[in-house]
Amino acid sequence: MSDWRTDTRTFLNALIRVPDLELEPFARTAIADDTIWDIAAPVGRLEGREAVLDGFVRPLRRALRRVYRRDEIFFGARNRREAGGDWVCAVTHYVGVFDRDLFGVLPAGRMAFARSGEFYRIANGMIVEAKIILDLIDLMRQAGRFPLPRMLGTEMLFPGPATHDGILPNDPARGEASLDIVEAMIGDLQEFDPETFHSESQTGTHGHWHEDMMWYGPGGIGSTFGWDGFVSHHRAAFLRAFPDRRGGNHFCRIGDGDFAAFSGWPSMTMTHRGDYLGVPATNRAMTLNVMDFYRIADAKIIENWVLLDYVSLFDQMGVDVIARSAAMESHFL
Repeated sequence: MSDWRTDTRTFLNALIRVPDLELEPFARTAIADDTIWDIAAPVGRLEGREAVLDGFVRPLRRALRRVYRRDEIFFGARNRREAGGDWVCAVTHYVGVFDRDLFGVLPAGRMAFARSGEFYRIANGMIVEAKIILDLIDLMRQAGRFPLPRMLGTEMLFPGPATHDGILPNDPARGEASLDIVEAMIGDLQEFDPETFHSESQTGTHGHWHEDMMWYGPGGIGSTFGWDGFVSHHRAAFLRAFPDRRGGNHFCRIGDGDFAAFSGWPSMTMTHRGDYLGVPATNRAMTLNVMDFYRIADAKIIENWVLLDYVSLFDQMGVDVIARSAAMESHFL
């Protein structure tokens, strides 16, 4: 019997590679005519299958020569949020030779792993809705044109799960338990010491995070190890800059096996009250599109992959990071 999660993954992996002349008829087999895809800045909303092909799929195929998908996590389940629906989600890389510009990001003619977080709603075997965050800031880094003054954490390729079992785990009951743990953590996120940013409910014997937690962050932040590393290389800087941030406005929360994921579009509202990654405080109200993917071990969160729409966030702060990157000379050329 056909499985909609497996079928969707098979389709997405083929969509990026089918010959040009076959792309449109192939897309009609699994993308609804009136599909709506929201893509991170600068792309925005694409309405209808042809807009999706012209505005997202074809640009990726042109920019990354011989491109293919390299899925690190891929699973699906019934959405726990009120809107419901059957959703699949993925942490993937679009891999190829980056030798043509992509959404204004200039290439360096080198291999690139363009990381992406993705959520797709499936109805009657067709993709009717999608949300995608392509990490363009990390792609700029890979092209030798990193537009920010520093990386807070460690620069690295997003790894797959340490257990190598993130593709279609197929254990819905355990997935519900995994999502319960993540939702408990979300509920306690607002409780922290404003001086040290420590959260008693998040760590320790009764906390939500494993002592060996790995937090894989997007371009501009980087990755961290352990709760102390998470605070030092992401949380403290973010909360100083956006002390009134509120999150949790999620359109989708799903779990399968030891994995869970959520996304909000936007998920977060906040005010820019402190310097952040070289940008002085603007005191502007801002929003942030967010995707988080989790692996659970010993009833605690041990790995967390995070995609944030930082091109949009910097635009709200008055900084065009794509233009800034394009004005730089690549240190690879």
